[in-house]
This record gives sequence, structure tokens and C-alpha cells, in this order.
Amino acid sequence: MSTYIAGITWRSDSPETFTKNRYTRGHAWKFDGGMTLPASSSPQVVPRFSVEAAVDPEEALVASASACHMLTFLYLAAKAGFNIGSYEDCAVGSMAALEDGRQWMATITLDPQIGWMGETIPTETEIADLHHEAHKQCYIANSIKSEIIVRGLEG
Repeated sequence: MSTYIAGITWRSDSPETFTKNRYTRGHAWKFDGGMTLPASSSPQVVPRFSVEAAVDPEEALVASASACHMLTFLYLAAKAGFNIGSYEDCAVGSMAALEDGRQWMATITLDPQIGWMGETIPTETEIADLHHEAHKQCYIANSIKSEIIVRGLEG
């Protein structure tokens, strides 16, 4: 099976601020291909000490679920002989509280907009089947307990 590595680096901005819980939440994520991404806590969680322009773990979780669904959907569509010219999604993650007050990402709603090309355009039923199979095969969806909803397929 495959293994994935992500390096996380954080440095204190001041020894005086750390013990007062007033330290920066800005840090870096480094991936095996060499990409380093500025990251931070969510500004919705720790506004004063977060880096708003950086990616936060909550956004990354939502993006990972969306990207995995998209990549699996593209694979399945190509395998079925359908041609896609564009795929855009504006995925939304919604937090909720557990009974004991701990927070979790309860739902991730995907809203894919697909631009089909070519002479063979799938029917609504075929599109729904592709989405259901993409969800079933997506290893991110298989790894998290959040409910993943594809807009238009609810029910």
C-alpha cells in the first residue's frame, strides 16, 4: 500500500508569548514533491493569532475530500467514455458539536459543476451513478466520519 508524508514546521515568535497562549499559529506544511504551503489555525478559531492568508486544517480537509471525489469522478467518467472539459467545485464544510462539546466536521457538501465535451453526454442517471461510485471509491471519503453530500444527489 502507499505511504504519504507531510512535514509540519512551527517556530515560536517569542518565548514570552508562548506560555501566555499568545503565540503565532502560522506554520508550514512541506510535501514530498517539494511544495511548501503556508498554514495556520483557522481565523474562525483563533482570530488574533492566525494567519488569514494561509491554509488551515479545516479548509484542507474540505479541499482533500473535494479533490479526491473529483479525481475519482474524472477517472470513472473517462473509463466510461465520457469527455469532461472542466470540473469546478465550491465545497463547504460545516462544523458541529458532539454531546461533550468537542467540535468536528459534521458535513462536507460538494457542489460540482461539470462541463461535458464531445458527442457522448451522460444522462442525469449516469452522472448520479458516477458520483455515487466516485464517493464509494474515494479513499478520503472512506477515511473520515464526516457526511459527504453531493449537491443535487441528496435524498
